[in-house]
Amino acid sequence: MPQEHSSPMPWLGRDIRQARKEGPDGLAARQRARLADAVARARTHSPYYRELYRHLPRRVDDVTLLPATDKTQLMARFDDWATDRDVTYDRIHAFVDDPDMIGQPFLGKYMVATTSGTSGRRGLFVLDDRYMDVGAAHTSQALATWLGPTGILRTVAHGGRFAQLVATEGHYAGYSGYRRAMRQGGWRSKILRAFSVHTPMPELVAQLNAFRPSVVIGYTSTVMLLTAEREAGRLHIEPTLIQPAGETMTTADTDRIAAAFGTTVRTVYGATECTYLSYSCAEGWYHVNSDWAVVEPVDADLRPTPPGEYSHSVLVTNLANRVQPFLRYDLGDSVLQRPYPCPCGSTLPAIRVQGRAGDILTFPTETGDEVRLSPLALSTLFDRTPGVELFQIEQTAPTALRVRLRVSEGADPDTVWQAVQRELELLSADNKLGHLTLERAPEPPQQAPGGKFRTVIPLP
Repeated sequence: MPQEHSSPMPWLGRDIRQARKEGPDGLAARQRARLADAVARARTHSPYYRELYRHLPRRVDDVTLLPATDKTQLMARFDDWATDRDVTYDRIHAFVDDPDMIGQPFLGKYMVATTSGTSGRRGLFVLDDRYMDVGAAHTSQALATWLGPTGILRTVAHGGRFAQLVATEGHYAGYSGYRRAMRQGGWRSKILRAFSVHTPMPELVAQLNAFRPSVVIGYTSTVMLLTAEREAGRLHIEPTLIQPAGETMTTADTDRIAAAFGTTVRTVYGATECTYLSYSCAEGWYHVNSDWAVVEPVDADLRPTPPGEYSHSVLVTNLANRVQPFLRYDLGDSVLQRPYPCPCGSTLPAIRVQGRAGDILTFPTETGDEVRLSPLALSTLFDRTPGVELFQIEQTAPTALRVRLRVSEGADPDTVWQAVQRELELLSADNKLGHLTLERAPEPPQQAPGGKFRTVIPLP
């Protein structure tokens, strides 16, 4: 394998292409070597992993030897988790509480991303340049594969503009990455533009019509809302590629988008913890970038789930991020591993995903029209409200929402509720839903049978 160096992008692109040519053996060799390196660095520089791995052999290149981790465990040991001892919870918390720092380098060298979390619990994540470079290289490879030579020429001919549909009111990975690109300048800053998912739909449609993007990337629920606008004749863009992400999609969803826009639709399955985890193919399978990531479908006891069966959860190992290692990290999704080679010809492992479905809330307006809100517009609202530890919002009637809250220790429940109520009323007014009623539930958020908290529950 080539030696890594301080400017890895050209090397990464070549190695990714070479790994795919070599097939399963080349991919596995890279995975084992990078896993051994990741484990060695983690146990050397992270007190948490040093303690967790104290009984393991000196060299580990078999991921199944590692104990599993999850967000709760890692966030509870935040200061011991990072390999850079200057990365502390107090410093990160102060950083993300300042909106002026979105996209700015933390400690002068790291990107910070938060998650609103489909579990309703916020994550604070530190991403190093190596992780960002690996993600960019995999994205470039996926775009080249999806578009092909003809599609690339069409994209350039249409201006090569990329529209990113992101949450713009927090340190979320998409918006932080966008702000980082704008700050760094270069060619990406000239073709990228972020559009807020909080924008009322008529305004968002007008903005996109004016921008005329060649590629649209964004949250699935927002893309589905835009698809309805296209079908209604209000959205006039003609992208060469649409890439929904962040929420599970059905074949019917992707077919509908493709038909509405007359374009190629490809999707991404990943998370802030591993953004480059997998990309879809024309057959509808997600192909795992197994040279830089490990995916393990497991049952409730964390034993391997056989190919062809949906798992209880999935353990993900990110082999790129060194500052905050994610090793056998329980992502909480149910996935199915394809038991046979994919017809698309890719030698990468292929999976399908059942978890993290995004639900859209639909409300009637007082004039008889219909307004739909994506789950992200609600989840980011709660995320930026101080004192909210866990939330759940349920539509109990066409114009009624029931809000369940678990407040942080030391926070005043009445003060937190007043802040949440104020934010929801502003969101309602912005979307001409002033007649919406809000109910404060006395009970805390309720877990689904599988143990997860479904944060947004629409009417049946």
